[in-house]
Amino acid sequence: MRKLVSAGEILVEIMAERIGQSFLEPGPLLGPYPSGAPAIFIGQAAALGQPAGLIGAVGDDDFGRLNIERLRALGADVSAIAVHKGHATGTAFVTYRADASRHFVFNIRNSASGRIETDGAATNLLASADHVHVMGSSLFSDRAIAVALSAIETVKAKGGTVSFDPNIRREIMQASGMRGALDHVLARADIFLPSGEELFLFSSAKDEKSAVDELLARGLSCIVLKKGAAGAVYHDHHGAVASSGFAVDEVDPTGA
Repeated sequence: MRKLVSAGEILVEIMAERIGQSFLEPGPLLGPYPSGAPAIFIGQAAALGQPAGLIGAVGDDDFGRLNIERLRALGADVSAIAVHKGHATGTAFVTYRADASRHFVFNIRNSASGRIETDGAATNLLASADHVHVMGSSLFSDRAIAVALSAIETVKAKGGTVSFDPNIRREIMQASGMRGALDHVLARADIFLPSGEELFLFSSAKDEKSAVDELLARGLSCIVLKKGAAGAVYHDHHGAVASSGFAVDEVDPTGA
């Protein structure tokens, strides 16, 4: 197997201990936990035995070391994670609301993650890759967008494939260039992995079937629509296959 590669934010997550807790006053916190959507994805792929590597950047600090050591222990290729002295590793602070929604305070763009680039190590990693996975949350700055698009074109030029998970957070949706970048990535994707209402961010259709048909007609090979506790539905040009969700006790939705 050749490598699956992703690029984007590497951070630690620090979570409020109590539901309804606010960051407007002091309260108990849990963490730090290694995090960042692409880092979670690559870590899980590596844990399943798939060769996988990540392009990203951390600070020369404990948070950065925590993330790199976790990925290394899971078997991921960490050769393209740059370590920057004088720049802190990214952070995400999370509170939980009574309606099951979450509120985030991010430091990504102005952290070491904001210094992500396609350097020599990243170029070497991409040379061994035949698939790129893009998380929408990783399109948080012009630099990050340039890295993602470069990775896509490098792998596509070799006949490789692209998967795209929008993973939209309202707190970063207004980032410069993000909407255009999301559309660009979708246009180059083979596999689309939206969750719930994310399907309709990229379609003018009002119902699920019409939206799926419209998106497949644009050139996608397949769509896997994730529905949380209701499971997921795989769609391609030949039909659909539904899979029910696993019955589990929720521990924490963050990083799940």
